[in-house]
Amino acid sequence: MAKLGGSLAGSRELTAWLAALDRFGGPLILVPGGGPFAETVRAMQAKIRCDDAAAHHMALLAMEQYGIALAALWPRLRGAATPAAVRHALRRNEVACWMPAPMVLDSDLPKSWEVTSDTLSAWLARKFGAKKLLLIKSVDTGSKLHIGVSELVNTRMVDPLFPQYAAKSGAEIFIAGPGWLASAASLLAQGQVPGTRVRVA
Repeated sequence: MAKLGGSLAGSRELTAWLAALDRFGGPLILVPGGGPFAETVRAMQAKIRCDDAAAHHMALLAMEQYGIALAALWPRLRGAATPAAVRHALRRNEVACWMPAPMVLDSDLPKSWEVTSDTLSAWLARKFGAKKLLLIKSVDTGSKLHIGVSELVNTRMVDPLFPQYAAKSGAEIFIAGPGWLASAASLLAQGQVPGTRVRVA
């Protein structure tokens, strides 16, 4: 499973990451981030003054907008809003692009800005029993082989709820920025995951 940061929207790295992910031969679920789509929701919430529950719903739809845009760039990517739709896409050797609103709104996840696409990807990893989760970011974490999840929270690379859901996910978690892009395609083609390993305990 991979989460593709919304901050990569419009960047030079975006198409390169999509091409690298396309080299992965196994089943793959892609979680789109919110990025500028979600930032528009934040701005409009301040103007309209709707509550966080409404903004949360709109932010989920913002992730779906990014997913629709990504699918237009990546022919193998198929939108999937339910577990059945995700599994159907994987059976067809497609990459399932998770459209989160239906599943998340029907869950007990907090309906607030504290829940970002990072936490949602960890929550989904548990739902599908994903063995590995890759968080793709627009910035690097440095040259470390491992990084503690608390450090990611402190530097605001993930939201404060992420450690809780990451620990529950049961997945090995990796985080990768632009520095990993040169080797990403080769690693993914070999079934390996690019990125720095995240220590969740």
